[in-house]
Amino acid sequence: MNLNKVFLIGRLTQDPEARQTPSGQNVTNINMATNRVWNDASGRKEATEYHRVIAWGRLGEIANNYLKKGGMVYIEGRMQTRQWTGKDGQKRYTTEVVAENLQLGPRSANDPRGAFQPGSGPANGPAAPKAPGLAGQVKEDDIPIIGEDEPMNAGVEEDEMAIKESDLPF
Repeated sequence: MNLNKVFLIGRLTQDPEARQTPSGQNVTNINMATNRVWNDASGRKEATEYHRVIAWGRLGEIANNYLKKGGMVYIEGRMQTRQWTGKDGQKRYTTEVVAENLQLGPRSANDPRGAFQPGSGPANGPAAPKAPGLAGQVKEDDIPIIGEDEPMNAGVEEDEMAIKESDLPF
């Protein structure tokens, strides 16, 4: 059995970039950063990783309309590596996450870095869609939001929360 699944929670490093393929399919590029923190003998350490995420169709429309630089987002998807030949004749490769699901960051009036604000969507006028032909297609009620007070273990069974590190076989 094989599994190709990615879960990311991080902040956008720039505004999403929407475009259409020659066949007319919507695609949005999302660049985001995640960090991890750990302690070692010399103290607290932190490392940042940067990720390129591709969102197709309606998911890309939502990302393009409601995410902006600095905003927090949860992305669920799969890894994909593409290859092409550059203008210089060299083979080039890139690895990216193909989004299958996303949730916008918390609704917070105190967070000026791009968290979704109620009433700021295209249905209410002030924030028009960034890509052509998308007006009126996304309803505010259709947009998945991570609640500010939602526990990080939402959707996890009680017996799964009781698993201790010593229970793991590795």
